[in-house]
This record gives sequence, C-alpha cells and structure tokens, in this order.
Amino acid sequence: MILWIICILPIICYGIFRFKRRRLYGVANKVTGSEDDIPFFGIAPYLVGGSERAMDKLQEYAYVTTSVGGFAKAFVGPLLYYMVTDAEKVEIILKQHLEKDNIMRFMRFAIGYASIFAPVSIWRPRRKIAVPSFSPKVISNFVDVFARESHKLAHKLKPTVGKGPFQIWRYLNAYSLDAVMETAMGVHVNAQENHDNPILTATNRALYYVSERIFKLWLQPDWLYRWFPQYGKLVYYCKVLHGYTDEIIEKKRVQVAEQEKAKAEGTTQSYQPLNFLDVLINQSGGEKGYSNLELREEVMTFIIAAMDTSAVSMGFTLKLLAKYPEVQQKVFEELDAVFGNSDRLLEKDDLPKLQYLERVVKETLRLYPSVPVITRTTTEDVVAFKENMTLLKGSGFIVSIWGIHRNPKYWGPDAHCFDPDRFLPERIEGVPPCAFIPFSHGPRNCLGYQYAMMSIKTVLSSILRRYRVVGEPEAGPIPHMRVKMEIMLKPLDGFEVTLEER
Repeated sequence: MILWIICILPIICYGIFRFKRRRLYGVANKVTGSEDDIPFFGIAPYLVGGSERAMDKLQEYAYVTTSVGGFAKAFVGPLLYYMVTDAEKVEIILKQHLEKDNIMRFMRFAIGYASIFAPVSIWRPRRKIAVPSFSPKVISNFVDVFARESHKLAHKLKPTVGKGPFQIWRYLNAYSLDAVMETAMGVHVNAQENHDNPILTATNRALYYVSERIFKLWLQPDWLYRWFPQYGKLVYYCKVLHGYTDEIIEKKRVQVAEQEKAKAEGTTQSYQPLNFLDVLINQSGGEKGYSNLELREEVMTFIIAAMDTSAVSMGFTLKLLAKYPEVQQKVFEELDAVFGNSDRLLEKDDLPKLQYLERVVKETLRLYPSVPVITRTTTEDVVAFKENMTLLKGSGFIVSIWGIHRNPKYWGPDAHCFDPDRFLPERIEGVPPCAFIPFSHGPRNCLGYQYAMMSIKTVLSSILRRYRVVGEPEAGPIPHMRVKMEIMLKPLDGFEVTLEER
C-alpha cells in the first residue's frame, strides 16, 4: 500500500501542477515549440553541461525559431519563454517590456542594482543620470587614453611575433581594463605591465563564477549555492573589487569637493579630463546625490560591460581577419592611407577616416555579437503584436541577437557569410533597426556604443598597422569557429592567433 502511494503521489502532484497552470499551457500551445521539450524540465537539460553545449543549443533554437517565422516557445523548467528572431517583434519587446529576467539576479549578486541589471524602478532614474556620461564631449576625452594604451598593447605583443599561435585574449583583456579604469575612474591599474594584476584577476574570476551559476542549475538556488566552494570564492573576489572601487570613490569625492571649492573661490586648478565617475557625482547632485554604494554599482557595471564587450569584439575581428587575408589587406591599405609609415598615436580626427575598418567591426559584431541573447520578462498580461498573441504575466523573452543577425529575411541568403561591404550605406538602407542590435535597442540599450567602437577601432588600427594576423584561410565565405557563452560570447581557443611583422 505504501509503495503504491509512493508511486502514484508524484503523478497526482504533477496533475495538480498542470491543472493550476492550464491557462498558461493553453496560451503556450498556440505558439510553435521546441521538439526537445521534456515534461516539466522543458529544454533546461540541454542548456547545462558546459558553456559550449549551451551556446550550441541556443544557436539551434534560434535557427528553428527563424524557420517558423521568428517566434517560438520553449519551457525552461516550469518557466515559459518565447525565443524571438523577428526584428519587428524584437523592436516591440525591447521598447515595451523593460523588466529584465530574473536570471539577472546572479549579476546583481556581484555588482548590485546598477543600471544595466536593475529593476525598472531603479533603472529609470539612474538612466537619466548616466546619459550625460556618454555625451560626445565626454567620450572625445577618452580617445587619447585609447591611443596611448593601444600603443602600449602593440609593443607588448612584439615578443609574440613570428613565434606561432598564441592566445591574444590576455593582452586584449589587460588593455581593456587599463583603458576602462582610466576612463571610468581616472586611475592607472597598469594591468598590461602585469597580467596577474589583482584587479584584473578579481574581475575575470568574479565573472567566471557568475557565468557558472547561470549554466549550472544546481548552483542557482541561493540557499544551496552557499554550500559550494564557489560561493566563498565569488564573495572573496567581489570584496576585492568592492574594496578597491570604494577607496577610489572616497578619494574622488574629496577631489571633486576641492574642485568645487576652488571654483567658488575663483582660484584656478589644472584641468583634469572628465571621467565616468566625475560625471556621475556631478549629475547625481554631488554630496547630495548618489551614495558611495550607488556610485560603486554604476562604476563597476560600466567597467565590466565595457571591458569584456570591447575585448571580445577585438578578438573576434582579429580571428576573422586571419581567415580572410584579402579583407585584412584592405584594412591595412586604409590604415596606410591615414598613417603612412609613421608610428604616431591615433588622434580623434583619424577615426572617421577608418570607414572600411568600421564595416569590418560591424560585420564581426553581426556574426559574433559579444552578448548573443537578451532576456526580458512580462510584468502583466498583454495582447501583443499584429497577430494579437496573448502573453501572460511572468513569461520571459529570449531575444536571440545571434539569430536575428543571421536571419535571411533581413540579411539575404548569404546571412552566414562574412561580408563587411554589406554595411555600405546603399546596402544597409532599409534594413529594420532591430535587425542589427549588438548593443541592444530601445530605452534600455547600451549607452556605451560609441565608446566601444572608438576603443575597438583604435586597438585594431594599432595592431594591424604593425602586424599581419595570419592563420589558415577559411575555405569559403562562411567562417567556422567553435564558440561558448560565458555571459559574453567567446571562442573555445581563447582567441588564438599568429602575428607576423609587417
């Protein structure tokens, strides 16, 4: 009798569970779903077991979604998600559904409630304060930093030249931290001089442990995670980052107060270029504005977002140029026309002249977006899109940037091919705004788009003026790279390249 009860009880419980959610299933059944759905677990088992496996499955689901019109459903455990690769629907979602999915709580554990990851109630007022930080006047001050640090990067790469394949990621990663820390807080970390820099290590390890929680379901419950050794390591690395940032903020507050006092007294001080932290303090109201905690959250988010996004884009661009030497040659000819044989630093006025390089970067971002998916959630029942679909409160959206960027509906039958000239003005005209969204779209888009493009173009110009990136040429126009997803998209080989002197 007891054995019979033990056997039948799970079936009864599952039946009750399904009955209570009958409206959800009724709505979901009207949308095409994944054939891989397992009862109760959905597609969750396919998203665990490694970052490459997870990305492979996300790619597969994106292509399936595109094949059925750009909108499909999938259950991840008991949670209903809609994957979207239709640009028109994506535009509606990113403009009207502003709440981030609950999976963002893992980033909040490390960073806090900063603009990118915060609930709408916190994000909205902070966004208004952050916008001036990315004005052309502020960003133009950063070009000198990018140029100086990328020049250093080029010289740090010299010992690797002619010695075969090596992983360029650690060099790009160190450059990005140096550039970001100076532009964010006005401090010199000198990670390029020491790749074991504690701030660089803490940033990379903290991101690794956050990514691990996302793709290992058993690490997601907070109560359970505390029993794993990863919890203590994540806490340690976060304390390193928080402590360092808090110290800089305290010093910056004193500096800003002294500048304000000097300004009020009419005395002069030497000009200090504005950085992100300066603008945040001033825009939020000085001493009456952001607390130190709020400043730390915003600054750390800027550092992490700008650092990895830029470095990943640089790395993928270099790998693609190694696969397509004819494209690399065109980039070099453009650089040669601007810089000639000089070793001078890049200047602000040089950037608009690098039009072909910019098209190469955009095509790289199309095929290998730094962030391949965006998640959002519905906060109320809504009837959406021209099909009048009912979307219930709590349903999630997986906006597949990877899928949208490779959707033949917008990019033609050669959507998977590497072709920088598809971004020529006459060819890109008419492409829907949300067909190319490497930095998201709508009210919660990334404010650092121009910042990232300046940094990426500056670094690539510094490297490609001096070195040729070589490798095995791709057999056809479709590039092949094994990739993984660790919050950011990355190749399995750690951005392995070979450099030769020009």
